This record gives sequence, structure tokens and C-alpha cells, in this order.
Amino acid sequence: MSFAMEPYLALLLIGFLPSEAWRWLGIVLGRGLDENSEIILWVRAVATALIAGVVARIVLIPPGALAGVPLSVRLVALGGGFLAFLFIRRSAFAGVLAGEALLIAGALAFGT
Repeated sequence: MSFAMEPYLALLLIGFLPSEAWRWLGIVLGRGLDENSEIILWVRAVATALIAGVVARIVLIPPGALAGVPLSVRLVALGGGFLAFLFIRRSAFAGVLAGEALLIAGALAFGT
């Protein structure tokens, strides 16, 4: 095996496969659950809260190169992404794409 493939093999074995097993287990165990049941609504609420917390932390206490982008630019990108999500058929992809485009444009405009 070439040395160039080792990092990708490590990513596959350590990053992808362990989480993939849990996804498949969730699919198998979740087949019989009603998607409007109390437990599913609770799980959805907890997952949404976790994502909101991670996004808030990244925006307010940014890691690495993102720390060089002004807070105002990060907040505008967050708001623009949310508006795109709302107005483009509640599409998470559109929201992320719009937020990322605004963040990149703002970072370039401020020279960071």
C-alpha cells in the first residue's frame, strides 16, 4: 500500500465506518416508530438544539481562520443563510450555500 493512501484509510476506519454503523442501526430500529411520537419529537428537538449550539459557538467564538472575519460579517452570513432557508422551500442546502457565499464575500471584502 502506498503512503499516500494511509490518511484516507485512517479516515475510513476511524471516521466513517463507526458512525455509519450507528446510522444503519438507527434505520433498522426506527422503522416501526411513528414520526410524530413523543420520543421522536424529543430526539428531533435535542438534535436541533445541538446543531444550534454548535453554530452559535462557531459564530461567536470562531476557531482558526474564521476568527479573522469580523463578527458583523459572520452574523450577516448567519442571517442571510437563515433567510435563504426560509424563502427557498425550507431547503437546508440553500441556507448553507447562501450563508457560505455571504461569509466568503464578506471575508474577501474585508480582506481577511
